[in-house]
Amino acid sequence: MRAAVRRFRVRMGVLAALTAVRVAATLTTPVMLARAIDAAQAQENLGAATTALAVTLGVAILADAGEDVLGAYCGSHLTAWLRHRMLGRVLALGPQGRRRFPTGDVLSRLTESASGPAAFPVLLLAAAAAIASTAGAVIALALIDWWLAAAFAASVPPLVLALRVFVVQATEPFARYQISQAAIATRLLDARQGIRTIQASGTADAEARRILAPLPELREAGRETWEVQGRVSRRLALLAPLTQVVVVAVAGVRLATGDVTTGQLVASASYAAMAVASASLFDTFVQLLNCQVGAGRIEEVLAAVPAVRPPARPRPVPDGPGRLRLRRVTVRAGGRAVLDGLDLDVPPGAAVAVVGASGAGKSLLVATIGRLLDPDDGHVELDGVPVTALPLPRLRHAVAYAFERPAPLGATVHDTIAYARPDATRAEVRRAARAAAADDFVRALPEGYDTPLARAPFSGGELQRLGLARAALADARIVVLDDATSSLDTATELKVTEALRRVLAGRTSLVVARRPATAARADLVAWLDAGRIRALAPHAELWPDPGYRAVFDARPAADGAAAPEPAAGA
Repeated sequence: MRAAVRRFRVRMGVLAALTAVRVAATLTTPVMLARAIDAAQAQENLGAATTALAVTLGVAILADAGEDVLGAYCGSHLTAWLRHRMLGRVLALGPQGRRRFPTGDVLSRLTESASGPAAFPVLLLAAAAAIASTAGAVIALALIDWWLAAAFAASVPPLVLALRVFVVQATEPFARYQISQAAIATRLLDARQGIRTIQASGTADAEARRILAPLPELREAGRETWEVQGRVSRRLALLAPLTQVVVVAVAGVRLATGDVTTGQLVASASYAAMAVASASLFDTFVQLLNCQVGAGRIEEVLAAVPAVRPPARPRPVPDGPGRLRLRRVTVRAGGRAVLDGLDLDVPPGAAVAVVGASGAGKSLLVATIGRLLDPDDGHVELDGVPVTALPLPRLRHAVAYAFERPAPLGATVHDTIAYARPDATRAEVRRAARAAAADDFVRALPEGYDTPLARAPFSGGELQRLGLARAALADARIVVLDDATSSLDTATELKVTEALRRVLAGRTSLVVARRPATAARADLVAWLDAGRIRALAPHAELWPDPGYRAVFDARPAADGAAAPEPAAGA
């Protein structure tokens, strides 16, 4: 919130000036009113007095209107600024950030939590204005008659104590309320993504109960907050008018003794009302507390450190054919070393299949190449330079990925293929789509490549082919296919692989392979076992090894039938 005030300090300065003018005009109004009343009684200078009163009221009204307009303007810009900062950090955290901040939790922070702090500058000035108005009113009462100020001062300690009790008792329930909201949103989004499984399992009622499980905690936190707020409101509702009555009563007594005039009595009543209006600070405190809780939830995301950081002293991406070297690479997950001191040399321009049992760390291995994650130990080199020394945007252009479940990003089908190269022409996009065997089903869509993604429901295999087309279009020296053909049938995979081989000729490629036929079409196979590369050799040389064949034994059917053929034909 301090950063927000600094960022918008010019607008905050103007807003503070308008607030100061409004407070000054408001404090001056009772004085002008008293003079007008006394002038009317004395029948002297009535025109000048009423003119001064009108000008003072006009200044107060204009300043108040300016505050409202500029306050709303600052609030909207602050909300946008907070949401942009948070979105940038969520994206910078990468896939690892999803474990700490689930989708529903991020959505809750972006909407409700980010909107609260936006009111902070305006509320802060409103609180300062209320305190200044109260202080000015008390001073004015003292100038009229010190007995009036003493009567008001006697009521201040109970008011301050009531506000303090609220802040202490309501902070924790406020936070629990927002956390419970985020938990419900997260579970709802999870259920939305798994709607087919829920329907197929007939577990809709059980899932509804799971989604709403945090509801009792939400209700309890809300009840505690309202109880605290209700207790304090009742006390303030009693203390505020009682204080005003006491001040006016004292003023009436002083009028009877001739120590104050009629106009001063009216001014005293106005200043008393103005002074006890400080009780309205309670509502401001409620909103400031909401700002504090929301800002705390935003700060949790902004303070999170990305697992992959830009290099302090970036080096230019070297020219080279795409040679990869992994040295003593160790990646730990779940308390164990999935990759344990792994060494691997990938020749430039070679197609390498990464093979291993389920859970062997194949995806972790290929993720270290483009710095989707950094190894706990060891390093990865691209053409002789550690990838950690390269600027992240340049590295991500040098290494292209296609995943098992590619995300359909962009507005149209053309956009999703050209996602990494938005300047690509339609001819280039179609050429990449043909290489991935996607051109036929794309052209069959209602608007072809211009079909909005929302109106183009794709199967898993079609999405994978779009992901492959995206990778083929990327101007990258290294292409990584992380299980990117698992949803394709054997015939389609063969067709796509042969087309991609021509498109990717001269580029280094790594393919996470689960089928013997896929491994057989690669130049080399990197056999991953027990966290290390057990062998780097052609598929035909590895196939006689029973341990190597066992990697594919869990996949009978087409894979088992195809196994001997690649070995013989390799």
